[in-house]
Amino acid sequence: MTATARIALPPKLIPVFDGEADVRGAYGGRGSGKTRSFAKMSAVRAYMWASAGRSGQILCARQFMKTLADSSLEEIKQAIKEEPWLASHFEIGETYIRTIGLPGDVYYTFMGLDRNIDSVKSQARILLAWVDEAEPVTDEAWTKLIPTLREVDSELWVSWNPESKKSATHKRFRNSADPRYKIVEINFRDNPKFPAILERQRQRDLIERPEQYDHIWEGGFVTVMEGAYYASSLLAAKEHGRIGGYPLDPIMGVRAYWDIGGTGAKADHTAIWVCQFIGKEIRVVDYYEAQGQPLSTHLAWLRRRGYDDAYCVLPHDGASHEKIRDATYQSAIEDAGFECEVVGNQGPGAASMRIETARRMFPRVTFNEKTTEPGRLALGWYHEKRSKDDRDIGLGPDHDWSSHAADAFGLMCIHYTEPTSTDMPQIETNWVV
Repeated sequence: MTATARIALPPKLIPVFDGEADVRGAYGGRGSGKTRSFAKMSAVRAYMWASAGRSGQILCARQFMKTLADSSLEEIKQAIKEEPWLASHFEIGETYIRTIGLPGDVYYTFMGLDRNIDSVKSQARILLAWVDEAEPVTDEAWTKLIPTLREVDSELWVSWNPESKKSATHKRFRNSADPRYKIVEINFRDNPKFPAILERQRQRDLIERPEQYDHIWEGGFVTVMEGAYYASSLLAAKEHGRIGGYPLDPIMGVRAYWDIGGTGAKADHTAIWVCQFIGKEIRVVDYYEAQGQPLSTHLAWLRRRGYDDAYCVLPHDGASHEKIRDATYQSAIEDAGFECEVVGNQGPGAASMRIETARRMFPRVTFNEKTTEPGRLALGWYHEKRSKDDRDIGLGPDHDWSSHAADAFGLMCIHYTEPTSTDMPQIETNWVV
């Protein structure tokens, strides 16, 4: 009679390890149980292969690994010790792990890809390669590692906490339609054994570090900078469902709020938020940003997107002659057939006024998720510049890539006027007696 061993896994990971696959993976935030689960399942595979008389190595890699202390060695040791039936089949030393007492011989090796990527080509008999903390792994590293998996049933396992859509790991694995890629998202709420101490830390981060919370615990990309002005506002908007499907209302007027850039490779960016004021809601339906392009390019975008009748609102420099030869931005936009208004100079403290007004107005702002992401990323980064000396003095908003979107957004919030009851649509009722 054959004994059956049971391995407890978070339910979301069960399909990942079921059946055949070339790549198995999981991504998400802290406390999901993915790292311990992958460590334990690697030992299960080692036991199965050694029991079947197979010999070879399980390569555990990370992009950065200066010493074994930076590797998955200790995680694998603990995962094996959690299963007494499994532990009896492994020899666990200070710097090594290998199967014992079985027909085959399977052992673990550990490697940092940033230092040894060329040597990976010479690795023999790799039955399994598990890359943990895989977010920073470069495309070059993936290109050299994957072809080393030459055994008939070799597999690649990948686990990571996402940071950027631009990462090679995200591009290569997360959106793959290959049926032999079994990859899932898993977060703390998917872990039945999520420990109480981590729950307390999660609650603290939710309150004290809202700008980091989504990335740390929900597996989101790094979209906000620590100390960003709108970090908590963006988190609240997401939690309350104000970032989602908010398309253009065809019967309501359209407004376009600008931050004016210029032409040339080194010019500031031009940013435009397209929105509608619907009752007390500020519905943001679109976002545009471009650098070094003439005014005609920006207006052409408005027309392509169907905003031919957008009411354009410009900051105070829209009435100056500095940006367009022999004309102002305002007059040029009006000559192109758009209605246009310039908001006067708010004087000293204008930037701070925009920020405070935007924070106050944020609870009534909704975002159409698919069309406003670049602008929301900028809002999540917009932050105060700090002095580099020991005093750490606040120097006001930092003028960087995010400030153009933030200035246009602040202009929108400053310009908004809350409707009164007489401003609301009136419904005519015909009584029939």
